[in-house]
Amino acid sequence: MSVVRSLVARWILNSRGHPTVEVDLTTDDGVFRAAVPSGASKGTREALELLDGGDAFYGRGVSRAVANINGIIAPAVVGQDCADQATFDRFLVGLDGTDNKSALGANAVLAVSLAAARAGAAARGIPLHEHLHRGPHRLPVPFMNVINGGAHAGNDLDIQEYMIAPTGFDTFHEALRAGVEVYHELRHILSERYGRSATNVGDEGGFAPPLSAPDEPLEIILESVEEWDYGGRIGLAVDAAASGFADGDGYLLDGRRLSGGELVDLYVELADRFPLVAIEDPFAEDDWASFREITGRLGRRLRIIGDDIFVSDPAIVRRGIEEEAANTVLLKVNQIGTVSEAIETVDVAFGAGLDIMVSHRSGETCDDFIADLAVAIGCGMIKAGAPCRSERTAKYNRLLRIAETTGLPYGLRERDA
Repeated sequence: MSVVRSLVARWILNSRGHPTVEVDLTTDDGVFRAAVPSGASKGTREALELLDGGDAFYGRGVSRAVANINGIIAPAVVGQDCADQATFDRFLVGLDGTDNKSALGANAVLAVSLAAARAGAAARGIPLHEHLHRGPHRLPVPFMNVINGGAHAGNDLDIQEYMIAPTGFDTFHEALRAGVEVYHELRHILSERYGRSATNVGDEGGFAPPLSAPDEPLEIILESVEEWDYGGRIGLAVDAAASGFADGDGYLLDGRRLSGGELVDLYVELADRFPLVAIEDPFAEDDWASFREITGRLGRRLRIIGDDIFVSDPAIVRRGIEEEAANTVLLKVNQIGTVSEAIETVDVAFGAGLDIMVSHRSGETCDDFIADLAVAIGCGMIKAGAPCRSERTAKYNRLLRIAETTGLPYGLRERDA
């Protein structure tokens, strides 16, 4: 058993300098802390992050969510056993009573759920990744966002993230080293070519150079990869976050208006020219037809990842499975609001042969929960930002420690051709 003795919430600052929720949940085994991230690029169907509005913190205060934990959730859960995560989370969901956690706030509910998971692991005397176990453990490939655009930067790039993925290595330590080396080589190239201001970093630690064409970042990143002779061992990936440049029934990309079909052709061209291994959110969250088309054309070659279209919701993922809209689900626990619901999404996706990529948010904290989650479910992929800024490196450092103590295999999950 892991009986809750006390629960206290407060606001802290996330990596963008906005308030977010942190809790301390106490059991007989100790105090278990969890903090909740916040996204800048959000799907409209995400569980509700409860914000205060008004003038304080430009409307982004979380005092209401904190008050809901201290005044409503805490009195209800003190004395309860939180060792059974599913039962405890169902109680939290029932306490909120809405479909999208809008009564108490997904940020309030999730903070408590995360802390309960840590308490449950302690009660069993095992690491968090063992407690959350959902499949063969595996150390994930880090998809590092090294050039930022879109909502994460102040440049003219419409595509939001350009990533490197060190897939061709035997261990996580080797892969992380290679990613760091390429990241710093990229810094050197950008500084020489565009000046030192080009190496200012965006929300997720990636650089924000003065580029606009969608292929320019891929060319420069590939140059950095080849400078270290890592060609064939480091793949490239993009998060288009296409809801951000959707325009009516089409898309505005680099000053051009494209139909969904024309944008599919552009992605196919990029996949032919560059060693792409994944494309995330290539279309707007409601453009199911274009998602189906690109998955049909590229799904055997690379991972087509749904983020805004799925928002980590198992019910929406089931629709995606029926429509063959993607072959990979991005998993952001705060999109759905509890650990158990996120695990349900994992079960639904894996049960249908889809892949999972565990992901951070742009407004992060140093809470490293998602590192353990990625190992626990054995998904083989994590997106935690550049190897820069402590809220990003906290996840990579946690994975280094897990690798050191477990000797788990590293790399992508095998998938059907």
